[in-house]
Amino acid sequence: MLINMKLFKKVLIASRGEIAVRIIRSCKELGIKTVAVYSDVEKDSLHVKLADESVCIGPANPDHSYLNIPAILSTAEITDSDAIHPGYGFLSENYHFAEACITSGLTFIGPSPENIRLGGDKAKARQIMKRKGIPVVPGSDGPVATEEIAMKTARKIGFPIVIKASAGGGGRGMRIVREEKDLEQSFYLAQREALTAFGNSELYIEKYIPDARHIEVQIMADNKGNIIHLNERDCSIQRRHQKLIEESPSPFSTSEKFRKKIGDLSVKAARAIRYRNIGTVEFIVNHDSSIYFMEINTRIQVEHPVTEVVTGIDIVKEQIKLAAGFPLEYKQSQIKQSGHAIECRINAEDPERFIPSPGKINFLSIPGGPGVRVDTAIYTGYIIPPHYDSLIAKLIVHGKDRGEAIVRMRRSLDEFIIEGVRTTIPFYKKVLNHPDFIKGEFDTTFLEKMNSSSQNGLSLSLSKNSGKDK
Repeated sequence: MLINMKLFKKVLIASRGEIAVRIIRSCKELGIKTVAVYSDVEKDSLHVKLADESVCIGPANPDHSYLNIPAILSTAEITDSDAIHPGYGFLSENYHFAEACITSGLTFIGPSPENIRLGGDKAKARQIMKRKGIPVVPGSDGPVATEEIAMKTARKIGFPIVIKASAGGGGRGMRIVREEKDLEQSFYLAQREALTAFGNSELYIEKYIPDARHIEVQIMADNKGNIIHLNERDCSIQRRHQKLIEESPSPFSTSEKFRKKIGDLSVKAARAIRYRNIGTVEFIVNHDSSIYFMEINTRIQVEHPVTEVVTGIDIVKEQIKLAAGFPLEYKQSQIKQSGHAIECRINAEDPERFIPSPGKINFLSIPGGPGVRVDTAIYTGYIIPPHYDSLIAKLIVHGKDRGEAIVRMRRSLDEFIIEGVRTTIPFYKKVLNHPDFIKGEFDTTFLEKMNSSSQNGLSLSLSKNSGKDK
């Protein structure tokens, strides 16, 4: 299919860990050479070993390596790369980086800088979607500059409300305010955290919807304006707004009418900002099936494998081909979903307190068998550095239905042996055996409820993840 089509000769991967390995694999299958960049503490990392070339771009501190735009662009030049894939985290949603790549004559494998800018400006994105008739959570019409304006807005829409960073993500710069007396302090705390995390203190306000699902839709778009979706993923199992377990399809509803509606809304949202390449439209879904736009993620998602295994589509390959100017290979009618997939993010963390547990892996045994996939960059003898996000593996299972997928995930968690560091595997074993999870009766407050009730002996600590590169 790709004969006589012009793809990239060499792609520099401006990321690390399992996503860098994942991109290298797709590039190899497409016949594209790869360049790995790494910090001085990661010379023995798997992505460095698998790439055709590798270049050290700085010390462990990501500000001087993985976030060092001049160093990355210089490396692309000296290695004669013609494209850069940002992976996720780090510079993947930095529109200045995307613009710098284009200015340097490189193809940025991702959406346009303008797409990234709008996707990162959550308040602006809400305004656009509202104008286009896409339902958004009731809230401020735009950024709220002062605590006084925030109070006026909150009183208008009613408590509880949630304060969010306009440039935010991953739960940073976010505060749920249940009573009026708590708004002032929460506003300034959110403002300070947003400035520290994103260099932008701008906030906006939404009505807080309790007992809601977090459901997202994978989209793909070419440069000709053709856009399709690859169905939904349920990301409701979260800790402090950090996703932990993802699955597709969502167990929330078996209604094809609901699935068509949320899929159509995702395509409409993408068209509203003339989106191109791959991305994810995220929604809040109320218990009565009301759907509200939340944001557009302008990058490959950590959880993309669950969509890959149920659709049979290599999303990273498609991302690369779309960036090279290829038209979409699929029509919406061709997208079929087979079975059910679940992903657990395996972190090197204390499973009770979620405190990072870096160190040397003394022994590793990865699960296998039918319907099991592990995306990882670790190996026996690998030393997990303390400088980056604690995600070390993604365990993905596929079954003919959700029941088989749950059983297969339990079996795979039992087989997954990592010695030398603590991991969150025991935590996932508890969740996968919880009756509410098994029945599919959960929402974004699942872990908080389980932690408070300690139902069936399940005590789930909710300490905040220190994730530094996602």
